[in-house]
Formats: sequence, structure tokens, C-alpha cells
Amino acid sequence: MNTTITLEKTAQLPDGFNLRPGTLDDCQICFDLFNTAAMHVTGELDIADPDVLRNDWNDPKFNMAQSTRLVFAKDGRLAGYIEIWDTGTPPVHPWIWTCIHPDFYGQGIGSALMDWVEVRATQALERVPAGIRFAPLTGFPTQNKRARAIVEARGFKYVRSFYRMEIQFDSPPETPPAPQGIIIRPYNPETELEAVVHTMTDSFRDHFGFVERPFEDEMTNFRHHFLGDPIYDPSLWFVAMDGDEMVGISLCRRDGYETPDLGFVNELGVRREWRKRGIANALLKTSFAAFYRLGKTGAALGVDASSLTGALRLYEKAGMHVARQFDNFEKELRAGEEISRRTL
Repeated sequence: MNTTITLEKTAQLPDGFNLRPGTLDDCQICFDLFNTAAMHVTGELDIADPDVLRNDWNDPKFNMAQSTRLVFAKDGRLAGYIEIWDTGTPPVHPWIWTCIHPDFYGQGIGSALMDWVEVRATQALERVPAGIRFAPLTGFPTQNKRARAIVEARGFKYVRSFYRMEIQFDSPPETPPAPQGIIIRPYNPETELEAVVHTMTDSFRDHFGFVERPFEDEMTNFRHHFLGDPIYDPSLWFVAMDGDEMVGISLCRRDGYETPDLGFVNELGVRREWRKRGIANALLKTSFAAFYRLGKTGAALGVDASSLTGALRLYEKAGMHVARQFDNFEKELRAGEEISRRTL
């Protein structure tokens, strides 16, 4: 099948609606759409800073012309959006994200965009070795029953939930002493970039969905999405050291993605051999204390609701609660060996 030709014929939109690829100039209208839709479904913003969206789209491996589509109504309003991220190496589980303006619910826009993206997803198959399972993923807040109905009707099956967890600071957070032999200290951006990326990769090797990829790809992705973060601040990155060896990390940002009132723990991980010694708790509480000094009212982070490493229990013991749930679904387009982490 010639997917290049077929793609634009798959999205059968209602009369009066038009489809086109996105560009960087669409950042503001997409930002407004995402927040309007999120407020309608969850009562909360989806994203607080359009520069975060712009940085994502500037990923050197992400081609907006090939991987995004916008739907416009007759009056020029943005009615829907979809994107697919098949930038993995290999892209065994491309990520699909879509958003429909609530004023245009029930008009077939979501289904038309899913028609387009399922054909578009097959273009990634040529970069997936033979015999390897290929199953695109999508997800949305658990309250979004409309989205769930659309994807389940197309054969997507529920696979996992993820939580946004939060804590409010009613008093200065207590910082426990580091475990014996371990030092928790700030990251040195001049000398420790590669060590941080190695530590993050090793720590997340045991997380659901992890796919091994070349270290050069990890570095490229990390430089763009972490060092390129509009509010990147290395003073909010903390590392756990066992002698000269880095064994854990907490990489934080000053503002949460949905609200600037909360600090955000982007990545927190400890290498397998050093787990269950209190290192993750010490890193987490060190991060909380840093947020409090900045005047933040609390902290937030994301976690796998069925974490293979017990991260959910760690955060609950630290006083965090579930603020929002996201449900993930996948559709197997080719059976084969599953190379992403599913069990320990």
C-alpha cells in the first residue's frame, strides 16, 4: 500500500471542514485548543506554557508536516488536532495524541483523525525489525469517555493507567539524612551530563514500556527535551552518589506543566542495585525542600499506577495523593516479540 497517497484520502471529514499539516506558527491556536478541551473534560489546564509545546515540536526527529494534522471549521476555528510520535529506535509503540474542541463533538472529527493516524502509523513499520510486535499507543484523562468509546470501537485495548500525583506544603518539608555511604548533592552541569543520562537510562530500564535504544539517541533526546526546556534550571537537579558512582537522580523543573504554583519532579530514579535503601525518598524530599525555598505551594509528578519498581508506594508514603488519572490504550497492528519492558 502506498501510504503517502492513501493518507490524505483516509480522513473523511464532514462538509465544511478542512485538514492540513501543522506548523510552528500554529503553536498559539493549538495551545488554546488543548487548554479549552482539557478544561471541559477535567476542569484543569493541559499545559501552562506554550513554549513547552513549541520545544516539543522542535524535536529534531519530529516532522510536523508528516506527523501532525489540524482540522479547521468553516468559520476558521481550530476544531481538532492529532499527532503521532514514531521517533523511537525502533518505533515499536508510536504515541498518538488527539484533541477535539468541545464545540465540535459528535461530528465525526475524532474518527476521521484516527482514520488518518492509523494509516500514518504503518509508515513506521519499515523501521521495526521483522518479528517484533508493533502496537501504537494513545491515552487521555480517565474522564474522557468520548475518546475511550472512539478508540475501543477501533480495536484499541486498555493497557495501563498513569497518575499525576501532588502534595501541598503546609510546613517546611523534612529532609531525611541520606542512607549510610550515600551523598545527595546538586548536579554539576559542567561535568555530569553523560553520567545523568546513563543513570536515568539504567534507572528506567525496569519501568513499564522501556525500550533499549542507542545511547547517542538517548543523549540527543535528553539534550533537546531537558536542556532545551524553556525553564531548564540545573540548580533543581539532584544526584545520589556512592563514592564516585552516580546511583540516583531527581531532575526537577521550577514550574509544573499544568500550573506554575507547583514544582515538578520530571524524573526520579535509582539504579536497581541501590534500591530499597531510602535513596529515592531522600532525593524526593530534597526536591520538595528546594521547591519550598522557591516559594512553591507544593509539588507534582507523574507515575505509573502499577509501577514495577514500587514508585507509587514511595510517593504515597511521602504524603502525595492522586490528582489526575490518564488511561493508555494500544492497538496491535503486527504480532511478534514484545521488546518493551512489561514485567520484572
